[in-house]
Amino acid sequence: HVQLVESGGGSVQVGGSLSPSCAVSGDEYRGLCMGWFRQAPGKEREGVATLDRDGRTSYARSVEGRFTISRDDSKNTLYLQMKGLKPEDTATYYCAADPGGRATPMNLENSDYRRWLREHGFWGQGTQVTVS
Repeated sequence: HVQLVESGGGSVQVGGSLSPSCAVSGDEYRGLCMGWFRQAPGKEREGVATLDRDGRTSYARSVEGRFTISRDDSKNTLYLQMKGLKPEDTATYYCAADPGGRATPMNLENSDYRRWLREHGFWGQGTQVTVS
């Protein structure tokens, strides 16, 4: 069983930076495809960034060039480095793990995949990011 715990959110001014992290417990971490998602009040949960077990990444267009996803397998930790933050980045940020041995980055744009992941994936409790 995999457990995810996010930390490192907070409040920041427009243009600022934050680097939330996600601690992952469970022996399967090194084989997992991981991702960051976010959900603002009244909006659907959307994919932000994903990194597969071989280090391939994919980003939502809205964050490309500003956010960087990475992992430290020695610490079982997933990171999301966020720069140039905008008010529209305000949301609760969640890390997630695909339980199906996925060999490619998550399909962040596919709503069917996101629904499947909500039901079957491993999720953290979320960390709030506020940009004003």
